[in-house]
Amino acid sequence: MKDKLFNLFQTTGELSLESIIFNILVSAALGIFIFVSYMITHRGTIYSKKFNASLVVMTVLTGTVMTVIGNNIALSLGMVGALSIVRFRTAIKDSRDTIYIFWTVIAGICCGVGDYLVAAIGSAVTFLILLVLGLIKSDNRMLVIIRGSRSRQSAVQAHMFSVFKRKAILRVRNSDEDTIEFIYEITANQLRRVEEKSGSLTDAIYSIGGIEYVNIVMQNDEVSN
Repeated sequence: MKDKLFNLFQTTGELSLESIIFNILVSAALGIFIFVSYMITHRGTIYSKKFNASLVVMTVLTGTVMTVIGNNIALSLGMVGALSIVRFRTAIKDSRDTIYIFWTVIAGICCGVGDYLVAAIGSAVTFLILLVLGLIKSDNRMLVIIRGSRSRQSAVQAHMFSVFKRKAILRVRNSDEDTIEFIYEITANQLRRVEEKSGSLTDAIYSIGGIEYVNIVMQNDEVSN
């Protein structure tokens, strides 16, 4: 019985170079599938490209560390203990910072158990994913906030539709007895194209009359509390 338990805990589950590469590349492919799924299903102000890119890298890193564990029970228990030491006492402002923290931990674990090849391949694939996804430029979202007389409600909506068609998404419409406020969501590229074609958006809205103010606010991909 003792010999069986000893053998069970000493099982290494060694993999060939082809198996290691295959495991990590399949993880990358599935991570990209998750990336596309998240991008399609999340729209509006809650979508973060940085977080979405981090999902791909986390898939690769998880595949890397699981390749190291294999079917070695002793190593898997030690891995759980090593990863459990990661604590975030301060707010992480960029989701990519979390990726680099886990990357260093996993690379250290791989090297600590002597799986240098897994560490090298996993790190190389992770670097390439971060490099490629880092080249994707975020089309920053803009909020166009318009406040004016309620009598100009139809005119404001008609103007926004005429210049942006259905691409300007009405997120908020607040009103009281005398005034109304609209918050439209557009992208920086949409705003640029409209102003190149028709001139200043704010001037055009003010020309409607009865407008109290027009604010254009830039958003980014950060998810903060």
